[in-house]
Amino acid sequence: MVRADGYQTKVHYQGRVDDFIVYAESVAALQKWKEDKSTPLVSVVDSFQIFVSHKQGSQGHFDRASNASLENEFGTHDDTEVVQKILESGAVQEVKGSPKQGDTNPNNGGALGSN
Repeated sequence: MVRADGYQTKVHYQGRVDDFIVYAESVAALQKWKEDKSTPLVSVVDSFQIFVSHKQGSQGHFDRASNASLENEFGTHDDTEVVQKILESGAVQEVKGSPKQGDTNPNNGGALGSN
């Protein structure tokens, strides 16, 4: 979800009952798709997962959207159709994401360096 350059592209769709989020590969890929719908959708989205933010906008804790919430908002729970609707009508946001963190070398005594 966070590209190597540290940026995330989110598309936020404010629904009647909830807010929906889809992650895109980049603003440029999204713009290209909007101008030319023959561009494969798989080249535009990071994944076909649709998230809800429980009316918290594009911030906060995200959960996967249930089929029922997708049906209520979009009239379908087909991921491809819903993603297209969100990409067409949603607000694009590109934000600097935090880099992935973790124990880079567990053989050196763990994260705290205790040997």
